[in-house]
Amino acid sequence: MRRVLIIEDDRDIAHLVRLHLGELGCEIEIQADGLRGIERATAAAFDLVILDLMLPTIDGLEVCRRLRATDDYTPILMLTSKTTELDRVLGLEMGADDYLTKPFSVLELVARVKAIFRRVEALSGNGDQPAQGPIQFDGLSIDHGRRRVSVNGGTVQLTAKEFDLLYYFARHPARVFSRSQLLDQVWGYGHDGYEHTVNSHINRLRAKIEADPSNPHWIVTVWGVGYRFADTGEGS
Repeated sequence: MRRVLIIEDDRDIAHLVRLHLGELGCEIEIQADGLRGIERATAAAFDLVILDLMLPTIDGLEVCRRLRATDDYTPILMLTSKTTELDRVLGLEMGADDYLTKPFSVLELVARVKAIFRRVEALSGNGDQPAQGPIQFDGLSIDHGRRRVSVNGGTVQLTAKEFDLLYYFARHPARVFSRSQLLDQVWGYGHDGYEHTVNSHINRLRAKIEADPSNPHWIVTVWGVGYRFADTGEGS
């Protein structure tokens, strides 16, 4: 049974979400303020956090930032209003996996939750290319089980979404992806117009794993198309 933590101070919305996710067989816990939400999210294991942007004590962006600063990765679905596009962008930059704007339909909520669960399963190695231990190239090691990356033996600190992006690239060496495809596969559907999020994550990844970020070896730009990861021959 999947466990879902809802951090939402609007009682009606929280109970509506609990009702419909309960029909999916999820076990639900509700917290009404940001600080208590962080305490519960870090004290117990959850498969998903549904996080409101506007919360008492500390807001959803700060909750997201603190959760992504921990070693444990839990998907986050952020709830925002239609007037806070900048906050939605910031939420994605901080590592939220998806977002819904209020008011939202129950059908869309359920679809987004199912999509997150499917994506997590695929990235865990249960998809089209099961992972068997760390992925290793010349000097680069990606350990999905521990969510650790090292370059030439030195540990590289990545955010949750930076790790997911790198892991997805590494599982498909030499394949070219457009920014829209990366948004769909790593962030999930519904992010049209946020291609710049891919650019910023790739720039940060290059700064952390490339010997020369201005002349990248691992994550290569394919002009007019998108990006690709070095193929096996390039990385050996």
